Amino acid sequence: MPRKLQYLAAAVLGGGLLSVSVAPVLAQQKNPERNVYYGETHVHTSWSFDAFAFGDTVTGPEEFYQYSLGKPTPHPGGYRVTITKPLDWAADTEHAEYMGMIQEAVDPGSALRQNSPVVAEVLKAGVHADPMLAFKVLSATIAKGDRIKQLSTPEVVAPVWKRIVDIADKYYQPGKFTTFAAYEWTATPNSKNLHRNIFFRDSKKVPQVPFTAVDSTDPTALWKWMDEQRAVGNELLAISHNANLSDGLMFPTEVDHAGRPIDQAWAEARLRNEPLTEIKQVKGQSETTPGLSPNDEFANYEVFVWHLLGRKGPLPREYGSYVRQAYKDGLALEQARGFNPFKFGLVSGSDSHVSVVPYRQKNFFGVHGTVDDTPQKRIDGATVLGLNSLWVTPAGLSAVWAEENTREAIFDALQRKETYATSGVRVPLRFFGGWALDKALFKNRDWLKSAYASGVPMGGDLPAKRAKAPTFAVWASKDPDSANLDRVQIIKGWSRNGQSFEKVYDVAWAGARKPDPRTGKVPAIASTVDLGKGTYSNTIGAVELKAVWVDPDFDPSLDAFYYTRVLEIPTPRWSTMQAVKLGRVPPSGAGFSAVIQERAWSSPIWYTPSAEARQGARPGLTIADLKKQGSQALSDAQLKDLLVGKTVRVRNTVTGEHFEILHGATGHRLVTAVNGQQAALTGAGELLHGGDLDYEIRDGRLRTEINGSDFDVAVYKLGDKYLAARSNEFGYANYEVEALPQ
Repeated sequence: MPRKLQYLAAAVLGGGLLSVSVAPVLAQQKNPERNVYYGETHVHTSWSFDAFAFGDTVTGPEEFYQYSLGKPTPHPGGYRVTITKPLDWAADTEHAEYMGMIQEAVDPGSALRQNSPVVAEVLKAGVHADPMLAFKVLSATIAKGDRIKQLSTPEVVAPVWKRIVDIADKYYQPGKFTTFAAYEWTATPNSKNLHRNIFFRDSKKVPQVPFTAVDSTDPTALWKWMDEQRAVGNELLAISHNANLSDGLMFPTEVDHAGRPIDQAWAEARLRNEPLTEIKQVKGQSETTPGLSPNDEFANYEVFVWHLLGRKGPLPREYGSYVRQAYKDGLALEQARGFNPFKFGLVSGSDSHVSVVPYRQKNFFGVHGTVDDTPQKRIDGATVLGLNSLWVTPAGLSAVWAEENTREAIFDALQRKETYATSGVRVPLRFFGGWALDKALFKNRDWLKSAYASGVPMGGDLPAKRAKAPTFAVWASKDPDSANLDRVQIIKGWSRNGQSFEKVYDVAWAGARKPDPRTGKVPAIASTVDLGKGTYSNTIGAVELKAVWVDPDFDPSLDAFYYTRVLEIPTPRWSTMQAVKLGRVPPSGAGFSAVIQERAWSSPIWYTPSAEARQGARPGLTIADLKKQGSQALSDAQLKDLLVGKTVRVRNTVTGEHFEILHGATGHRLVTAVNGQQAALTGAGELLHGGDLDYEIRDGRLRTEINGSDFDVAVYKLGDKYLAARSNEFGYANYEVEALPQ
């Protein structure tokens, strides 16, 4: 290739402005600065028994790959759909549990019909008589660990798995379109999502049969099996997904789902096997919520509140269910216990159950078979297992930066976490961090080469400290088929003495807006959305945003993470556009609104202090320290005497803030002052379970619930002082409690 053409290829593809599938000739040349490739990590066809129950009874893995390549494909609703833009890579991830068994029950030549004709006939009759009932019965056997043996033997499962792998091979076109041998491990204990998608690097190096939730619903058993596969040469990785539906189990900090302590071995097994997590899919996003991130004005985006399989009960727990909090908890675990299980990168997926996937608001055709196959059904809020169709959102896309479009290159990018997630749009995004990144980096024609040479890309760890503070370079460009850009943000998290913190920095934005001098926040961009027409215009916003940013609040003694979030200008949601076409008023409700801002999230870059740097941190007081000094935890009676019917001042020794809290005699508590000012004037935050919350005193603890999660506080008396420890602060006693004159 001529040198000028090589430079052009690196500039265009390295910047991510064109998809590689558009230029297959250039794609054959390895790009050391890497190209962006957009793909699908999570989809189901009729070979997954729940998709079949929802009405997707005809199309299978082949149709999914054909759709991904741009071919018009049948929808269960009786019409054909076409992807808005072909994918660069994809994986069919059928539920491994009873995978393809409905098709096997119908096929007279299948191993199932030959080995267990009665079971095959019962299954065939059941799914035709009442497919949803059959789905519930099969799901119950998985959840209870009571497998149907005839549907789980290697003799029956192996031929189906081989066909999945063979189909992936059939559609693999190195340099143009990459496929993977993959499947979903679908553990759902008590309707809580612990699902993982399993990817194999080489389709010629896979097991005879997948490890399924019928074998075990325990993630540690899955990790053990994955280690065993790797030991015999079958390279693989797992992507944990849809944590917002895990009810707090996906990212635990004290004990796992079975009540076993989270320790270093658990953390290492998870890190070794699960380098990625899914942050966005059709059932909402798992970044954060307004409850977890009250100072993030963009946190209230597609917050999906639902229990899997329609299980009844209280609202799902937010702690342990969202990525940003998991990142913060990981830092706190690192500082307190020496390990961090949550250093994962980000991808997105669909979890579509119709073989075909809608990625765009303007091309949304439902994701649950014939349940939501028409605009009328969707706008009317048709439900399946209690899931309202109006809550569902278009799929997310996974983006990787890789040297070429091959299995090896894309798998390696996934493994090293040089990935980012989008809400379905194709926003090219670069993110680098380092100690020597030039502030004038973007003036350099070869800035990508310089960034790789002097920094680390998204998903990496900053090297040993060499400057007062790290520098980060972020670049984003608009999707040519979507809206202009509003802003680029860097989200930072850090931890001190068991408490974790976050801050959102606006680092680049469109227009002449000025940051608020007090908060540093850039005002909201204007909106061009016309709700009456369901339209918007690109008359505002930017085509490209970039910045070189130095952390102004860096503390070298504290662990930290940084990731980038890119926001488009406001645009109408699919529900708005389709309601307008039906002559309806655009709907909005809990978890969704009529207007949205599409976005992208990079994998983080982590900073870990050296042992010497850690010694510079201000030491905290631990429960162990208190016990060594002879303190005693207060009993129920002593707690009631100190708190009930009284106002106490609580000082956070980490932040210096102090709250005055009235504990009512009827089990209600109210923050009355913050830092000496009336709480009503300050907008009181939550501290030591502050705010307007219920509480009870039991077993020597003040107990309450925050965002669906249970927490407790123990109070210790040391001399004439009272000191308190929250259960989620990893053994630190961070609060001084003072009884006020009543």
